[in-house]
Amino acid sequence: MKNNPIIFVMGVSGSGKSTIGKLLAQKLNLDFFDGDDYHPKENVEKMAMGTPLTDDDRKGWLIRLNQLSHENKETGAVIACSALKHSYRKLLRDGLEEQMEFVFLKGSFELVSERLNARKGHFMPPELLRSQFEALEIPKAALTVSIEHSPEMIVDTILTKLTGK
Repeated sequence: MKNNPIIFVMGVSGSGKSTIGKLLAQKLNLDFFDGDDYHPKENVEKMAMGTPLTDDDRKGWLIRLNQLSHENKETGAVIACSALKHSYRKLLRDGLEEQMEFVFLKGSFELVSERLNARKGHFMPPELLRSQFEALEIPKAALTVSIEHSPEMIVDTILTKLTGK
């Protein structure tokens, strides 16, 4: 595993990014940041109204998450972020190519939809899930993990793949 890694736990809304990210950060003794906390108010309002974000809507948010990565490059961090497109991941990775790891939480539309429908109190309505799957460009340079297991098993799989142990 890289020294002081910046690990982005990525995937569509409802794939478990925050849950897995927090557990992974605990296991690695790294700080955890939820990318959703860095969305500008306008983005949150737009999503809450059921309107998918555009690339332009996301750009400032992605730049802020890249800055957050740079702010934590001495210590490492785990950041939950959808990072749906290659261009988004490129922007997130800018200047941190050697430290950056992407962990893609992969699940079927049906499984993620079921989880999203059970979730309460989140600004992302389940109706926007289809647009997330449509925007998703499956990463080639990421560690891919199925979300069909328990969070603990998923984190153990990630750690095994990251450390080679």
